[in-house]
Amino acid sequence: MSTFSDPNEEAPAFPPTPARSGMPKWYPDMLAPVSETVSTGRVRAITAVNQELVATYWAVGKELLLREASEGWGAKVVLRLAADLKERFPDARGFSPRNLRYMRSFAEAWPDFQMLQTPSATLPWSHFVALLEKLSDPESRLWYAAAAVEHGWSRNVLVHQIETRLHERSGQAISNFKAVLPAADSDLLQQTMKDPYIFDFVSMTDRHNEAELESQLVDHVENFLLELGQGFAFVGRQVRFVVGGDEFFADLLFYNFRLRSFVVVELKNSKFDPGYLGQLGMYMSAVDDLMAHEDDKPTIGLLLCKTKNNVVAEYALRGYSAPIGVAEWKTQIVDSLPEEFKSSLPSIELLEAELGER
Repeated sequence: MSTFSDPNEEAPAFPPTPARSGMPKWYPDMLAPVSETVSTGRVRAITAVNQELVATYWAVGKELLLREASEGWGAKVVLRLAADLKERFPDARGFSPRNLRYMRSFAEAWPDFQMLQTPSATLPWSHFVALLEKLSDPESRLWYAAAAVEHGWSRNVLVHQIETRLHERSGQAISNFKAVLPAADSDLLQQTMKDPYIFDFVSMTDRHNEAELESQLVDHVENFLLELGQGFAFVGRQVRFVVGGDEFFADLLFYNFRLRSFVVVELKNSKFDPGYLGQLGMYMSAVDDLMAHEDDKPTIGLLLCKTKNNVVAEYALRGYSAPIGVAEWKTQIVDSLPEEFKSSLPSIELLEAELGER
């Protein structure tokens, strides 16, 4: 029997896709878990590829380190190695001289092979390049790597968090959390709060008023939510409450799904004043009574001021039984990073350009 098909014979036509309306009632119940399985499988495949790539680059970098220590080598060796690898593996990317130097720096920065067994090893290679390029402190690198895994940061978000010194700002807000909340809730909430908050995505005019700041934060709500941290969802601006027949308006209202509570944010373009806490506390009570579900935890207050006296803020918070944090807000990091945080490594953009070359 001939295995060749007649060139004039038409290819078999696939049957048309049946309409969803014609599917059995149980079809959506099947579609949901199948879709979830496919999605999970895709994520696992990407994670596995990332982890294998990181392990390969670490091994190459380790070999370069060992050879450097025992034999000594210079730039010519790296250039020759890059050319030979490209010749042997013409379809492989990522073995440019520049990236080989990153691999050496990577193995030097993470000398312990056990690191490759941690969740951090599932990060894309570009994340590790950012950590190498932006930081020299091993502890900081580990902190940002773990945070990037936990929160699913892209490389650009990771770089932004490093440049705005998230590690230094996290957990620094003045608060009364330990005094009014259980230890587990207090610790989680404290780490959620920052000081200062960096709103580098807003452009204040000469008026510098609170309404303008509030408007820009809402206009850039995605950036604002990123700065607030994981779990925040925007509820509304100038949220209206009627208390005893009088109207009141809270600046910004959020809900945090990790904390399981509403969060009232009040903005002040002035120095902290203890009197601001009374206004914020009333808004929190109104949210508890008028909006919160019975399963929600007590509403949290966050007062953001232009400046504050930490001692005054600590004393003022002692008189409140509701959880409140006080922090400053800035539109930029005013001082530059210390010299030890700067690196002479090439930029990530240059690396990515080379990774795109064959």
